[in-house]
Amino acid sequence: MNSRDAKFTRHRRADRHTMNENAGANEKTTRRGFLQKGGLTAGLAAVGGVTLAAGARGRRDGHVWQIDPEACIQCQNCATECVLEPSAVKCVHDFRICGYCDLCFGYFAPGFEPETGIERPAAESQLCPVGAIHRKWIEGPHYEYTVAPELCIGCAKCVEGCNNFGNGALRLQVMQDRCLNCNECAIASACPADAFRRVPAETPYLLRGEDRPV
Repeated sequence: MNSRDAKFTRHRRADRHTMNENAGANEKTTRRGFLQKGGLTAGLAAVGGVTLAAGARGRRDGHVWQIDPEACIQCQNCATECVLEPSAVKCVHDFRICGYCDLCFGYFAPGFEPETGIERPAAESQLCPVGAIHRKWIEGPHYEYTVAPELCIGCAKCVEGCNNFGNGALRLQVMQDRCLNCNECAIASACPADAFRRVPAETPYLLRGEDRPV
């Protein structure tokens, strides 16, 4: 048994209920239509393509593990230290604060200069190593970026790019439909920024600033 399998066995939990997917999470809108709808509810429904109701797994004390986006430094440990493979940590997108940029630094690799009318850049031009971010033209110079959670490995490269040069709409969160809620989270132990928190299972996802927790 290798070290990862041993670590997984120590932390494994039998209760594996999954949370329901939000039926409205995949609704596609234009940028103008989305902004007209505006509200916090619509923004949260789109974040990560998951609901805000945590799974029932491991609620021994009514709390679950989560990443504070204000403290995260995108160290990339989330991709490698989780007992699960791929990691239970995924990138999520807060559409409320996204700029719908033509040149998104969370999507394009450094140094890439998009040509007029380009909609599907080659893989080598994309920052994500697994192609988990999808780009779709909306209107004018505006593009919508969505994250495929089944592909995301939690490496935080896109989060770092968006935070450094964009609005910070991309962030990492522990997906409660995957997390085993270990007594001692392996990623939390390896996190150099101490960004992991125990949060109420009823409000398991964190936004930035005054909007968190939700």
